Amino acid sequence: MRYLCVMFPRHILWVAFIALLFASCEKKIDFPLKEADGLLSVDASIESGQVPMVVLTRSINFFSNVTPRILSDAMVRNATVTIKEGNTAIPLKKMEIPFPGNLSYVYYTYDTTGADPVIRGAEGKRYELNIQWEGRTYTANTTIPMLKKTIDSLWWEKAPLSEDTSNKIVLRGLFVDPPAFGDYVRYFTKVNQEPFYPGSNSAFDDLLVNGTTYEVEIPRSLDRNTRENFEDRPTFRRGDTITVKFSNIDKATFEFWRTVEFSYRAAGNPFSSPVKILGNISNGALGYFGGYANQFKSIIIPPL
Repeated sequence: MRYLCVMFPRHILWVAFIALLFASCEKKIDFPLKEADGLLSVDASIESGQVPMVVLTRSINFFSNVTPRILSDAMVRNATVTIKEGNTAIPLKKMEIPFPGNLSYVYYTYDTTGADPVIRGAEGKRYELNIQWEGRTYTANTTIPMLKKTIDSLWWEKAPLSEDTSNKIVLRGLFVDPPAFGDYVRYFTKVNQEPFYPGSNSAFDDLLVNGTTYEVEIPRSLDRNTRENFEDRPTFRRGDTITVKFSNIDKATFEFWRTVEFSYRAAGNPFSSPVKILGNISNGALGYFGGYANQFKSIIIPPL
């Protein structure tokens, strides 16, 4: 009987051996996904000259099939919410906006049309949030900083690599940072009649620009729920009226949005590191309570 002897290079045999070794060690692991109890999620803020706005929801499971009904049902309607500034504590009123299909959006604030006293945001003031819900108490505090870091001026330039007949432009700004470290900001843009949207990377500290006057491009902000596309840099256009909302914030507000936005940008990236969202609500609740000292500056871009 004859045998056919085939010679393989040693490096190929070694690779094949390693592959078989790993294949033989492969094991399928199934993780049972438990239904977690809903945690309180808090989206609360107070801005200079404005009354506080508090949105409370019950968290839903990560793999839930999110629908308008599920979102409406997740709104917390039975909480007692109080804002305190100094020795003055005033309860907030539940407001409900109805939508078709017996759905509604719920938030807590003041009824500014009535005669009841209200607390409005003021620079340099500290505020405490107290939430009573289902037998538990949740607290948080924030400060509206003094408006120290500011926009000096805005201007526009033709977008790089665009044709001479293109409507696309980029917005640039000159910013002034005070000499002491520890200034934190968040920016928003509004185009024409759109709402203010935060930038995809909207929160910054002054680690690299402390005590300087610096120039930087201001990217257009888009609605993350419907139109955000990180592969296509959003630009402004000739004829736009652009308003920049530039907010001084405290460190806790900065840390919350810095970690939220990093997690948002890393979603779906298998090589990214896990991110812990740094909220400031007590008793295991999710979310944040933040204060904003706002500056607004607008520019009208002439049509082509």
